[in-house]
Amino acid sequence: MTRTAADGVGSCNNLALRKAARYLSATYDKALAPTGLRATQFSILQHLSQHDEITITSLAETIAMDRTTLATNLKPLAREGLVTVEPSATDRRARMVTITPDGLARLQAALPYWRTAQAQFEDSFGSEKAAQLRAALEDVLSTGFHPWAE
Repeated sequence: MTRTAADGVGSCNNLALRKAARYLSATYDKALAPTGLRATQFSILQHLSQHDEITITSLAETIAMDRTTLATNLKPLAREGLVTVEPSATDRRARMVTITPDGLARLQAALPYWRTAQAQFEDSFGSEKAAQLRAALEDVLSTGFHPWAE
């Protein structure tokens, strides 16, 4: 039997997306390195800065990440004093995440590096194409899959 690209990785949406994601993640990681943050940590702090406190479950849903992976990513941030993770006052089963003043300061220090990486990508890729890419990727989240549902 003759194999074609359609039979394999050449047409795999997941592989194409992961390759691009690794490429961009490494670019943002490199840009953010002077601040000691990785791109994922920056994104978590950025989301937390928009909330007084949020449950791990809600934060995971907001950034489309499973709870276990999010909890793993929160540990170094908590060790560095950039976030706190504590039981909820109203539901002891829920864990609340809050950005600390040190976390806000680190986020502020990282913003110029992030803006530079963002601008370089948009200059190279095109601002309109970048906006279309973000919209298309957001649409992926509405395809009806439930990857973290039990």
